Amino acid sequence: MLVFVTGATGFIGSSTIPHLLARGHRVLGLTRSETGAAALKKLGVTPHPGSLQDLESLRSGARQADAVLHLGFEHDFSRIAEVSALDKNTIEAMCGVLEGSGRPFIVASGTALLAPGRVCTEDDDARPVSDSFPRSSEQTAASFITRGVTAGAVRFAPSVHGREKQGLVSYLIQIARQTGVSAYVGDGSNVWPAVQGQDAGELCALAVEKAEAGARWHAVAEEGVPLRTIAEAIGRGMGIPVVSKTPEEALAHFSWLSHFVGLSVPASSKKTKEKLGWQPRGIGLIQELDEIFADAGVTP
Repeated sequence: MLVFVTGATGFIGSSTIPHLLARGHRVLGLTRSETGAAALKKLGVTPHPGSLQDLESLRSGARQADAVLHLGFEHDFSRIAEVSALDKNTIEAMCGVLEGSGRPFIVASGTALLAPGRVCTEDDDARPVSDSFPRSSEQTAASFITRGVTAGAVRFAPSVHGREKQGLVSYLIQIARQTGVSAYVGDGSNVWPAVQGQDAGELCALAVEKAEAGARWHAVAEEGVPLRTIAEAIGRGMGIPVVSKTPEEALAHFSWLSHFVGLSVPASSKKTKEKLGWQPRGIGLIQELDEIFADAGVTP
């Protein structure tokens, strides 16, 4: 297949492309810069000039492809309404040219906030759209199923981790660097799921190959890592104090991340593993963090 990938030069896109190529597929990668185009060419990918704002470039890429993997998203949560509207427009543009073709369209989504306080599964519906949560990636893609698009979703854990990025944990590290303390909320027993980037990339490739209309796949290797354990790994690695913040103190310390950092959002990938034969093999989040700080020469 020729797979059109948005977010091709991003962390998850870069982890997915080698799996697609290794499985014999060709890749058309969206990029908005010559630097990105050069990087894609080195991987054996055909660059497709454009951006998420350039809807015609998205239509053109989707029109050429046998399948679309939409991994691009502007992760600026301070503008969540704006970036969510942009994402809706991009999905509608690409799915519009796929109508009636039966071609796969796989959209990136997340497991966080689907079922706070309990383990969410692939059977859980997408979170309803609201003023506080305006993102509608899954719902927008799914609306094209009756119009002849084989739309599905890969839901990523809050921490898709590697040496360069660690998902939402990257923001915890930034805040720790800025404030001089590594913090969690309350007793820190709330948990976030995690998955290593290469494992997430393999799942994306499988989701494209085995596309099912309405399927939801969970990119989750660790069902839940306690936030206190994460904070301790950051504190240990950076050599800074590890402290607890009350819910009242969270907003001032964590800013927009305060909406997530106190939540317990465990997630299962049991159905994904059984149906797709996906078996995560990467290292765990805490080991990855320890190795990152060790490689950087940071000691307590």
